[in-house]
Amino acid sequence: MHAPASSPSASAPTSQAPWGAPDTVFDRLEGAWTLERTIEGQAAMTGTAVFTPLAPGWLKYREEGRIRLADGKEFDGHREYLFERAPGGFSVHFAETPPRLFHAIAIVRDGDALAGSATHLCTPDTYDSSYRFLADGGFVIRHTVHGPRKDYLSATVFRRREG
Repeated sequence: MHAPASSPSASAPTSQAPWGAPDTVFDRLEGAWTLERTIEGQAAMTGTAVFTPLAPGWLKYREEGRIRLADGKEFDGHREYLFERAPGGFSVHFAETPPRLFHAIAIVRDGDALAGSATHLCTPDTYDSSYRFLADGGFVIRHTVHGPRKDYLSATVFRRREG
């Protein structure tokens, strides 16, 4: 008689596959993603984002897509950032020369996801940003922006691009 197949113990740490651990998230960003963004009451965007190796410990992020404003107008848009590996997470820089820090994200386990957050003061407005790396392989970036010039929530859902 054979023993039944073993199953993971309920008390065993859950794998955050396909993200792994906080130190492996940066490596798993590389490649192409689809994106869907909503900016509450203002706009929506669909498109692609690509993380390309730039130098050891650096990824170039470029997104391109179609933006549709609340009034129905549409146009193409793009944005670039630089991501830098950091222990337990990464830093995001504006794609300028020299690169300027947007925020540093320390990643922690949060239920069935890995997550991190940071605040950036873009005088006079404040950006509260959060990243959630989901067990299904996707991730979500939210920027809550408050201030005298800006007041909105931007939420972007990323899914690994097929092919």
